[in-house]
Amino acid sequence: MTTQAPHKGEQGMRVGVDIGGTKTLAVAVGADGAIAQQLRLPTGFGSDAVLATAVDAVTQLAGLAGLSGTREFDSIGVGIPGAVDSSTGRVSHAVNLGFDGLDLGDELTALLGLDVRVENDVNAAALGAFHLLGTPASHSMAYLGLGTGLAAGIVLGGRLWRGSRGTAGEIGHIPIDPDGPLCSCGQRGCLEMVASGSAITRQWPTDDPQPVRALFAAAAAGEPLAVEVKRGLVDSIAAAVRMLVLSFDVDSVVIGGGLSSLGGELLTEVRATLVRWAETSPFLASLDLAQRVSLVPAGFPAAAVGAALVGRAHGRDRSPVG
Repeated sequence: MTTQAPHKGEQGMRVGVDIGGTKTLAVAVGADGAIAQQLRLPTGFGSDAVLATAVDAVTQLAGLAGLSGTREFDSIGVGIPGAVDSSTGRVSHAVNLGFDGLDLGDELTALLGLDVRVENDVNAAALGAFHLLGTPASHSMAYLGLGTGLAAGIVLGGRLWRGSRGTAGEIGHIPIDPDGPLCSCGQRGCLEMVASGSAITRQWPTDDPQPVRALFAAAAAGEPLAVEVKRGLVDSIAAAVRMLVLSFDVDSVVIGGGLSSLGGELLTEVRATLVRWAETSPFLASLDLAQRVSLVPAGFPAAAVGAALVGRAHGRDRSPVG
């Protein structure tokens, strides 16, 4: 568990909880929008354990902030993987967390004594990244989440764009190779099958605890398979950036998630690919794709901060953000 030192009696605090398959990261965000407290806990498996972890995280944050209890927070928001009905707080198909259906919002509201808003974790991260940019609400942004899977969150006019059925940004399940491997969604050759952590694990098995870094190191050393897999990964991430700009014409695409921990090395490769494509396409050159893409700064808890913004939208001040 990681925490920050306790403060006494902080007011106007909002909580964001990012529930992941192995860890839960919670932050308390002050009235000025800055992170005042944060902590990390291991995530339990199964609905009861997930609920207990979330309650424990919010309760500990209240203590760190010098509050008398969780009801003293202004709002609470949660980001979680799976299919999320943001209007009801119900979560479905959270396979990595060990449950298929849970009324997470209602359950946590009853346990914490304060309304809890729930959002898909990638959408929450999109809001967090948008907040970090500090740009006007008129700015448009796509957050490209590269982790075990691949998905995007879209922020237009300062608000999440979820689409008519909540699937906006699910570009990881757009097939790019009809003869490619079978995806968990039932289609073949989806983008996620070549541009994600699971894609690397499948194509280039390794015991290294940081498989993406190991892949890049092996490619730099000239290992043929590593060179091939790395090239496919970078090209596919660049294709995802192109896809997002062509679909939404966003001002910027911000890359986050576990694979973004490669930092400048990944960004340089993706930008170089986009520049190379622009050299043979006046149309792509006119879009200036390479200059539209950036990375979430290392260590910034985008999903947790975004979850706090999700909660704020339905908190005591009814802010319109998100």
